Amino acid sequence: MKILRFQRLTAKLALAALLPALLPASSHQDAPLIILDPAANTTDVYAFVKGSGSSKRLTVALSVYPHEEPGVGPNKYNFDDEVLYEIHVALGDDVKAGKPTLSYQFQFTTGFRNRNTILQSYLGVVNHVADNAQNLVQTYTVTKVDHRKGGKDTLLGNGVVPPNNQGNATPFYNQGNNGENPAKDGVATFNALDTYTKEAIIDLAGGYTSFAGQRDDGFYGDIQSIFDLLKLRNPGKDSQGGFNVHMMALEIPLTELGGDRQVAGVYATTSRRMVRIARDNGDQNSGKWVQVARQGNPLFNEGLVAIVDKDIYSRSSPSKDAALFAKYALNPELAKLINLLVFGGSGPAVETNRTDIAGIYIPDLIKVDLSTPAARLAGSGAGHPTNPDDSGFSRLSIFGGDVLQSQIQDPFGNGGKIPGGWPNGRRFGDDVVDIAVSALISDLRGPVVIRVADGIDGVSKNDIGYNKTFPYEGTPQNGRNHSHP
Repeated sequence: MKILRFQRLTAKLALAALLPALLPASSHQDAPLIILDPAANTTDVYAFVKGSGSSKRLTVALSVYPHEEPGVGPNKYNFDDEVLYEIHVALGDDVKAGKPTLSYQFQFTTGFRNRNTILQSYLGVVNHVADNAQNLVQTYTVTKVDHRKGGKDTLLGNGVVPPNNQGNATPFYNQGNNGENPAKDGVATFNALDTYTKEAIIDLAGGYTSFAGQRDDGFYGDIQSIFDLLKLRNPGKDSQGGFNVHMMALEIPLTELGGDRQVAGVYATTSRRMVRIARDNGDQNSGKWVQVARQGNPLFNEGLVAIVDKDIYSRSSPSKDAALFAKYALNPELAKLINLLVFGGSGPAVETNRTDIAGIYIPDLIKVDLSTPAARLAGSGAGHPTNPDDSGFSRLSIFGGDVLQSQIQDPFGNGGKIPGGWPNGRRFGDDVVDIAVSALISDLRGPVVIRVADGIDGVSKNDIGYNKTFPYEGTPQNGRNHSHP
């Protein structure tokens, strides 16, 4: 009888384990294998248009290192010299094919000013990036690979990674330039950025601009409650609150992409060498690069792809998505669970032949209409005195009335008005949890039916304001003074 009771309890728990799938979220734990490799674990990818006229640019960014605790020691979180970080851009026919046209590679090198000390990171107060007090210094290269020219690569330039926000060792990240205080809020202009961030923004050849370093984790959502048997709370708690990530960001002139009368596709990958060879002078890696993770749109692998295929997704290319993963977008289990568990079995979500959802995710590239005006950006909130959200910005994108005017397409039959944020690109501040659920319970095919799932997880903003100037992601949390919900 005890065994039978245990089996029944196990069955109930197994059923309950399905409930969290009701609400997908970028918890940064997308697939079983990659969570064992945080330096290569992609958390979020961003892509949006900024500027106008000849200065129009596509801004792209990739974050890694989920749930990075601020202020650790004696070692600290860094980019991995043995990981190839790549942001890919597809153009023309390559968008539909899921193939990169251009790839932008970030590769890092780590050095120490003094190895005869336990003070790995800071020998004193860091006044400027890479000064004598910053013991561990990472530099990086940015290389453009043009797949139209047989993979021809062009070195765009080099950069330096600023220090992590430790606290007293890095005071200029923090309010009042005091390491005892919390991190500074978001700002609206370049001149208002903290010293370290400004010094780490690098102009590269060809009109590119880059940044690589620690930032606040700009994703927000109550992941803990979603994955705790769907016991949602209101207000919810931001499960990424108080954590940092490591981010690479790049501004790409649209002249490099062939102009703005097109839709581009963006995704990112991380790779490691196939073979490691041990030598007397230390480990050295050899062999070709092998992809270990990828990410395009938020939530796809985590929220729609079944466990059996999650690791396969990490190792595959978007060119394989139509064959391997389209079934998960066309017939999303998530829609069925929403109807069953939220609406008692007769909900509004269309469960089969979701060509609208497949249009977002297959192939899994963030599609960005380059013909629109600049994206509206989140700042530190609509009413903030010095860094308000842009007028008309909505974290719900099109579901909150935030739309942009396309010059090249009219997918909704409304005169070319398309989403102001994800799934047309993705901005810092887009509430991808609420947007994704809204898309699933709506029908984005003609005639369009819109239903809005506003505040479904009880979290509607990030814990730190975003910058409205490059690199956009918020100031890294202070290791000495931060909190987790």
